[in-house]
Amino acid sequence: MVLHNALVVFQGKNIRRTRYKDEWWFVLEDIICILTDSKDPKQYIQKMKQRDKLLAQGWVQIVHTLPIDTSGGKQGLNCVSTKGAFRILQSIPSSKAEPFKRWLAKVGYERVQEIENPELAQKRMKQIYKSKGYSNEWIEKRVRGIGIRDELTDEWNQRGIKTKKEYAMLTATISKATFGLTPIQYKEFKKLKQGNLRDHMDDIELVLTMLGEATTTRFTRDRDSKRFLKLRKDSKDGGKVAGSTRRDIEKRLGDSVVSPKNYLETPEKLTRIEKKNKLKSQ
Repeated sequence: MVLHNALVVFQGKNIRRTRYKDEWWFVLEDIICILTDSKDPKQYIQKMKQRDKLLAQGWVQIVHTLPIDTSGGKQGLNCVSTKGAFRILQSIPSSKAEPFKRWLAKVGYERVQEIENPELAQKRMKQIYKSKGYSNEWIEKRVRGIGIRDELTDEWNQRGIKTKKEYAMLTATISKATFGLTPIQYKEFKKLKQGNLRDHMDDIELVLTMLGEATTTRFTRDRDSKRFLKLRKDSKDGGKVAGSTRRDIEKRLGDSVVSPKNYLETPEKLTRIEKKNKLKSQ
């Protein structure tokens, strides 16, 4: 499978896609054509809805009409998210769909295993990062950072923070005080259109992120802060501690810690090699 900006090339055939609500949505008719070889995908979709009454009942939740580039210009076509595509996949009695169904069954089984033994989830996560080219040292920092982040958000939840907007604002406060950039500005700086910002940070960026969030958690507990305004003050103070550390590091390094590099284009291992070669040449 090959990914392009507006296309997914799967088994030599194109599946058109577009961004909606910060995720990829795929043209439903293209998916049906590939998995069924149907010459009339619209008719196939109608018959599929007739066979699967539950799918038909939840249709408006998983299918949206979105503007897609076509040979005749932009047109509104039925599109599904990845989650929606998997649901529709379950209603396709085709040999071509069977490998995907087996994969979904495997993923579901692994998820049950992880619920029974959470250590398996962490092991799988490490394996995924390693397969993408991250070093063991980076992976350990990333995993530790996830734990620190979870500890902070749990604390916020217990102290009255409930909405995604509030979580995002508190997180932005820490990031702004630490790096001088909010997460949205940071992603723009690294030219990231999608993906997790922290997956594209280097070692020092990750450590400073952890420092800001761990310090915020400590301030919140020591002050017994509750509600948004007091928690925002803790977030700003925690970020300032990390920001002060960042500036001290930059002064001694003679270079900015906030890096425009990201591992979407340059694997983490290659970036580490570049840094070592740079130091050797100095």
